[in-house]
Amino acid sequence: MSLFKQLLILISALFLIIFSVNFISSVENIRSYLEEESQVHAQDTATSLGLSLSPHLVDEKDPVLETMMNAIFDRGYYKEIKLVNVEGDTLVSLTNDKAYGSVPDWFINNIPMHTAIAESEISSGWNISGVLSVSINPGYAYFKLYEQVTTSFYYSLVAFVVSLILLALVLQVTLSSLKRIGLMAETIAKGNFDVIEKLPWTTEVRRVATSMNVMSSKLEIVINNLNKKLDSIGKRLHLDDLTDLSKKPAFDMDMKEVLATHQDAFVFMIKIDALTSLVKELGSDTIDNFIKDFANILKKALEKHSLDGTAYRFFGSEFALLVRDANSEQIEKLAKLLSVEFTELGEKYDKKDIAHIGVAVFDPFSSTENLLLAATEAYEQAQLIGANSYYLRQGEDRAKDMAEWKEVVFDVIDRNDYKVSYVGPIANLETGEVMMEEAFSEARDKQGNVLAIGTFVSISEKFVKIIELDEGITSRVVAHIKESNLKHAVAINLSARTIKNSDFRVWLAEVLSENQAIAKQLVFSLSAYAVAKEVNVYKEFISFVHQLNAKVVIKRFETESMAPDIVKELRPDFVRLARDIGDDINTNSTKQEFVRTMVEIGALLEIDVLAENIKSDADLDCMKDLGVTGASR
Repeated sequence: MSLFKQLLILISALFLIIFSVNFISSVENIRSYLEEESQVHAQDTATSLGLSLSPHLVDEKDPVLETMMNAIFDRGYYKEIKLVNVEGDTLVSLTNDKAYGSVPDWFINNIPMHTAIAESEISSGWNISGVLSVSINPGYAYFKLYEQVTTSFYYSLVAFVVSLILLALVLQVTLSSLKRIGLMAETIAKGNFDVIEKLPWTTEVRRVATSMNVMSSKLEIVINNLNKKLDSIGKRLHLDDLTDLSKKPAFDMDMKEVLATHQDAFVFMIKIDALTSLVKELGSDTIDNFIKDFANILKKALEKHSLDGTAYRFFGSEFALLVRDANSEQIEKLAKLLSVEFTELGEKYDKKDIAHIGVAVFDPFSSTENLLLAATEAYEQAQLIGANSYYLRQGEDRAKDMAEWKEVVFDVIDRNDYKVSYVGPIANLETGEVMMEEAFSEARDKQGNVLAIGTFVSISEKFVKIIELDEGITSRVVAHIKESNLKHAVAINLSARTIKNSDFRVWLAEVLSENQAIAKQLVFSLSAYAVAKEVNVYKEFISFVHQLNAKVVIKRFETESMAPDIVKELRPDFVRLARDIGDDINTNSTKQEFVRTMVEIGALLEIDVLAENIKSDADLDCMKDLGVTGASR
């Protein structure tokens, strides 16, 4: 019950109690007054009428007696006036039992009134000649009392209603400030740190609002500092300390994006062949400067040709470039420029031949490892060509393969001829119980050969069959949870195309509405990189899923793919860290600081942080100590 209703009921109850006590007391006082007044009136009438009748009572049959008594009886509200002689014989008796019909019986029965009776002895000379008794009719008193009670009641009722309206208005004004404070607390819980600009006028509420403003401002500072810290640590994790180039994990992440978006791309494998001999001839500082100069050549070459590319340092003397949305002519110009720049750099250090370049075309039917292998083979070809040379390995015609893949994908999805298994169980690090598994699909061609799932999904997206596939997997997961009576959640990977599809949302709403008992066990898994590309789209989808009581996990989280501020804006239920973050974390203080900071942000935003593919027990213990909720192995 709201505070407004509680206060309204409490104050109304107090009003009714006070009113009831006062009303009963007032009725009792009026009744007592009317009874006393009736008694006085009866006594006055008996005394005055007795004196008037005294001279005429000498003759008990004198008609004047009855005439005088009738005159008095007709002018007053009397129940009975009776005159008796000394022997007790009734000389004159006048009665009136008139009742006032406007007074209800229940009123008379519940508020009894005593009939006022008075007597007066009539003397003739020194002897008593008769007794006159007068009783007042209580009907008139009841009428006056009922009239007074009803008038008081209606006036009180009007006063009560008016007071109630005024009270409601005052409470609305007073409690509106508390409502604003409550809404502010909810927005703070969601990660939005607003402040109340117009402070309430009630002193106590004003203090609460001021305190909330201070708390909100401080929490915002804390969250922003944590986000900056997380971003800084994330950059340190993914950038080479010497060259500021991205590391190998960043390359793997970018390759997944290229695969998902079907972009044209080229991979450069570049190795400094002369590094070993230079290390023997030059000091460490000079070698560091040489590597920095080499890295700058890669970055400036991309800028000079205005290409969408990224330079990476894998380790030691091995570098790479990933260039997107470029044609063979642009790539050859870039390779030639790099060859010239390498020659000029070598001359500074008296080395004619310092590096070679191998270039491979991105092939959507191959894995990242195969593409790197192709680039390495091209690098080896470049070594055979000459000093600082390059070799561009042309891609093969894949039109036929694409048609074959399309036929296989359509056939598998149309016939639902794929298998859904459940892998990567995530255990709660406190209890050891499984808290989540991931639904993994597996497809085979007509010959029974397992299809590369990455390529299968990529082709499905390209030809808009992915929505059908995602619906089928979701249906199987729902059935599996119900049939197996699972207690833990199951993560379902959804593609960007599926999330944007309105028909899928309508279908999903129907499925979850029919299966509300298990809706909270469905966790829709979204890639951090994809989310960062279209934040508003995914924000709307997450809100939609939460309305259906299902949950969301953002996977492969690291600051290179998604800014920490986006997590605060989206408010997923889980954040699963990128796989490489858990590798050797027990010996890497930078990774530990990254995870610790993410856990702190998660605690403030009510988001559980998960880890993936933790290999060693030492790394798992480290994750537990850092406050990570769950991890897979």
